[in-house]
Amino acid sequence: WCNVQCKNSVFIMADVDKDYAVKALGLIDASPTPYHMCAETGAALTAKGFTEIKEGDSWKDGTLKPGGKYWYTRNGTTLVGFVVGGKFDGKGSGGFKIVGAHTDSPVLKVKPVSKRTAHGYLQVGVETYGGGLWHTWFDRELSLAGKVIVKISDTEYQTKLVNMKRPLCRVPNLCIHLQNAEERASFKINKENHLTAVLGLVSKELNDESADGIDDRHVPELMRVLAKELGCEPSAIKDLDLLMYDVQPGQLWGANEEFLSSPRLDNQIHCFTSMTALADYGDKSDLISEDVDVSMIALFDHEEVGSVSASGACGPVVKEAVSRITGAFGPSDEEAYARVVQKSFLISADVAHAIHPNYASKHEENHRVKLNGGTAIKTNSNQRYATNLVTGFFCRELAAKAKIPVQEFIVRQDCGCGSTIGPLLSGKTGLRTVDVGVPSLSMHSIRETMGVKDVQNSIVLFQYFFETFRQLDNSLS
Repeated sequence: WCNVQCKNSVFIMADVDKDYAVKALGLIDASPTPYHMCAETGAALTAKGFTEIKEGDSWKDGTLKPGGKYWYTRNGTTLVGFVVGGKFDGKGSGGFKIVGAHTDSPVLKVKPVSKRTAHGYLQVGVETYGGGLWHTWFDRELSLAGKVIVKISDTEYQTKLVNMKRPLCRVPNLCIHLQNAEERASFKINKENHLTAVLGLVSKELNDESADGIDDRHVPELMRVLAKELGCEPSAIKDLDLLMYDVQPGQLWGANEEFLSSPRLDNQIHCFTSMTALADYGDKSDLISEDVDVSMIALFDHEEVGSVSASGACGPVVKEAVSRITGAFGPSDEEAYARVVQKSFLISADVAHAIHPNYASKHEENHRVKLNGGTAIKTNSNQRYATNLVTGFFCRELAAKAKIPVQEFIVRQDCGCGSTIGPLLSGKTGLRTVDVGVPSLSMHSIRETMGVKDVQNSIVLFQYFFETFRQLDNSLS
């Protein structure tokens, strides 16, 4: 997906806009789970000269060097990538320039005991993850992806990524003729009963539950399908963490192909744009050699369920990253850490709500964000977003220097307001934080929509952040 370019297009916007959009869709199509997003992002960073490091290794033994480029993961679902400025000393003369996003999206996850049969159908029991628009999951061709533990020998086990890629499951609607008037007027879902997916038909030959060694928590045919994909025996699969996803790839659409739609745009689009900006900055050795800061992306798991986990934004990921990197170049004490934090800045990037043409009354009159109108700066006086006077100013100034548009978003006071990793990380670490996001329609649907031009807009904003923030920060007294 890194090398995809657009050809023979009727697209009338700049080709570079479309190129970035197509690359973004390529990454998202290849990343049906947070595991795959981190694996793909890590591989892309490696291809750009970044070195993978391990959290369990010492970073004080010369592993980290001025001008070095590194990445690592936690749990395989959260990724941190960073470029060390050539003049970063860990003593407080510089800080960290961080773009934060998240790798997870609302999905249907396979239950620990998923085996179900009903009236001749093989089914897979699922649990809802996050706050999805679950009605959009009906009548879609769904596949399975995630990570499994495979027994290699009596003394060795391995974790392996799996992505079935082909349609395996479906959650069928109830036909209109079997619904009464009230049911037709209000499509109500019982998540426990109505979202169980159909995998196949019961067959004694295919689904013999007496099969030796096959994990009986799941229907044998599911285990056989997974084993075939993994190239192992079904009995070798000892555990699994799987979710369902829509196999339809992302698409450009519209009269002038000005829109893109895909699963998981919230928030894998910012995983793509932040990674692209960091990789681009990593190529600019002249800027890096004079940089007193560390430029970083932090892509978290579990945002959609509150971020409270070892690999979520409420966990120790950022604090440990800042502390350990600082300690690798300077003194490992609270004073040095506190000084570095005060020099640091976080852009919390998560998608924003674009104005909906059919529900315009749901949007605040003077803050109606448009697709292809630029990144939205998100503000909420009740701290659902972390933007304040200074952090909002910095973001607007960065956009002005980059000559790109930005928009302003607040939610109506008679509507609920979502939140992001911004307030959580700001409160945990003391980092100055601004909340921003690419505008979108159908947030938390199985397929969401964005503007093609906004993809490049986000990349450029993050590029200018990495390149010019220190100068801007020093200009404000």
